[in-house]
Amino acid sequence: MSRRRSSDHRTQFNLLARLLHWLMAAGVLAMLFMGVGMMSSLTLRPTLLNLHQSLGLGLLVLVVIRLVNRMISGAPPLPPSVPKVQRLIAGLSHWLLYGLLFAMPIIGWAMRSAGGWPIRLADGVILPPIAPVNPTLYGVLRDAHGLLGWALFALVVAHLSAALMHAWVLRDGVFSAMTVRKA
Repeated sequence: MSRRRSSDHRTQFNLLARLLHWLMAAGVLAMLFMGVGMMSSLTLRPTLLNLHQSLGLGLLVLVVIRLVNRMISGAPPLPPSVPKVQRLIAGLSHWLLYGLLFAMPIIGWAMRSAGGWPIRLADGVILPPIAPVNPTLYGVLRDAHGLLGWALFALVVAHLSAALMHAWVLRDGVFSAMTVRKA
């Protein structure tokens, strides 16, 4: 359902998909650096944690919008030069990225809930807990959030590497499908 028929001659994602992609790319990179910073600085931890939580929830909203847009609009087909196994890997890696971008904020929210810490947003808005207060559950969720963060980092590096290969080496139009509109 997310791919258009092979007769689809589009060469780019729609404008909303492209805007969300680049906005989320910046957000995800910021989140990864904040996550590392929170673990390495006691002084910056409270400020980074507040930013990390707010941005994480913002990314959750954006990934839902992005998934809906993807389901409705689909994606331009990959060029015929892309081998079948690479098509499969590309599809799986994109859905894994979507899954991690959805799961990470949910797990973070559940982790905070299990630790007994509310998530405070701007203007005193406090999100309801989504998990019971439980130190064991908190530990499991904290480990999961950390491991999935590393998995997200690895997947982002692989995604970026593939994008740059398509842009600079293969020059097959795959990279330009997510960049500025062609004249």
